[in-house]
Amino acid sequence: MAAVLVEGLSKRYGSTVGVDDVSFEVAQGEVFALLGPNGAGKTTAIEILEGFRSRDRGRVEVLGFDPADRGTLRLLRERMGVVLQELAVEPFLTVREVLARNAGYYPSPKDPDEVLTRVGLVEKARARVKTLSGGQQRRLDLGLGIVGNPELLFLDEPTTGFDPSARRDAWELVRHLTEGGVTVILTTHYMDEAEALADRVAVISQGRIVAQGTPDHLGGRDVGEARIRFRLPEGVDPGMLPVPTAASGGDGLEIRTDHEIGVLRRLTTWSEEEGVPLVGLTVERLTLEDVYLRLTGYRSGEGTPGGDGPSGGHGTGQREGRSGR
Repeated sequence: MAAVLVEGLSKRYGSTVGVDDVSFEVAQGEVFALLGPNGAGKTTAIEILEGFRSRDRGRVEVLGFDPADRGTLRLLRERMGVVLQELAVEPFLTVREVLARNAGYYPSPKDPDEVLTRVGLVEKARARVKTLSGGQQRRLDLGLGIVGNPELLFLDEPTTGFDPSARRDAWELVRHLTEGGVTVILTTHYMDEAEALADRVAVISQGRIVAQGTPDHLGGRDVGEARIRFRLPEGVDPGMLPVPTAASGGDGLEIRTDHEIGVLRRLTTWSEEEGVPLVGLTVERLTLEDVYLRLTGYRSGEGTPGGDGPSGGHGTGQREGRSGR
């Protein structure tokens, strides 16, 4: 059974489209990344799944519940965790007090001390929330998201403000959770994060899903043009090569082709026969970021629209309404 099922989801704010005929499924134990620029509809879709915003049309099931059904919403929220970009947390409580309090909202929570270890805040257990740095606050946000031992975890820009080491630790935490069967819905502007964590990706633009697939295959990424780059030793004439090349940065050479296997075979055969090394040989296809920018209609020098919904994103009141659970 799918952990999340969305069919024909639509939501408008007056004449403004939030989401328009959006459909996707998220399998149990999967990391599903919903990507899109600000104003694309991510926030609207996620808030509908969490039960914090109503929908106009469409079918939505989350862990077998309709999040619009207020009669079962508490049961649903006991089985899911939410990590927002900002959480309203009492600044004068200690880190452990905040985790222990939130653990009490759930029927089978994790041990707060285990959570402190998982998110790297053991040394800050007795520190007041107000004394935490930005990165430590995000670690606490993660801890609050997982302390309820959720079956489904929503991660909204979970590593914003993290240094590289902390980001990798957070990624390992997500992998640990999914190995235990937790389903994760991730929103992020870091394409390397989506590529590292997501089993599947959906790109939303102007309220519509414009592509879905694995990170490796999204938007035809696996069959697009390849770039073969290398350098020749000093004094070797590029005209000797068996294939035409173009100059690239760093005094290197570049070949763009849709048939990289054949080109590589000719290059490497020539290299062996002539005894001329191909220094720093690499083969690259479109990056996930390249595909994402193309799918969302990015143009260099143009800005992106503002946030989702009528207020331009998660308003303060909305964040506060979602912070406790």
